[in-house]
Amino acid sequence: MLKQDLIVLIEKKRAELIQVAVTNGLTSSIAIRYSQELDHLLNEYNRNHIKKTRQVASL
Repeated sequence: MLKQDLIVLIEKKRAELIQVAVTNGLTSSIAIRYSQELDHLLNEYNRNHIKKTRQVASL
């Protein structure tokens, strides 16, 4: 997945999580699910884009 596409998905999921948390509370099952989905997207971003940046910077 392209970096910019992933950033768009992260921002969209973050906005959804905030809305759900405001409406249903942070501990609601849907907020937890959205939080996990956001975590997954952030982990993917870190794996594919942050580590590559660090490797290039260390050269």
